[in-house]
Amino acid sequence: MSEELDFHNQVKKIYRFLLLLFSLFVITGGLIVYYMVNPNFLNLKKAPEVAVAVEELDPDRIENGIHVSTGFVDAEGLMTVIRNCTGCHSSKLILQNRMNVERWNTTIKWMQETQNLPDLGKNQEIIVNYLATNYPPIDKGRRDILTNIDWYELKD
Repeated sequence: MSEELDFHNQVKKIYRFLLLLFSLFVITGGLIVYYMVNPNFLNLKKAPEVAVAVEELDPDRIENGIHVSTGFVDAEGLMTVIRNCTGCHSSKLILQNRMNVERWNTTIKWMQETQNLPDLGKNQEIIVNYLATNYPPIDKGRRDILTNIDWYELKD
């Protein structure tokens, strides 16, 4: 019986040893995963706080003839356009469009009818003149559609 008891005790020791190894393996694996997620957790030194000075820029600043905040050309009527147009949409929407006086007026009328833009009164003329002067239509980059062409069929 003593041999059985010795064997049983040896099996218990091996079982405890394997359980200890498995526990160490799980803990080590957990620490490795945590280190991968948060690599600074072992850094015991407190990082010095860095004070960053933020310079507030003038929202009406103009550089090289361009209003910095909006990208608009500095010309007569600029501030009227900024006050009346950029409250509802980005200045980039205006910058990407190029129209003549008639089309700018039509666009403003469309915004009044569908987008609840209030009547601009005297400002509309100032806005349209500014936009038509500084953002007129540019020549097309593509040729006109071909017309009056004598087509022929290819023969095999």
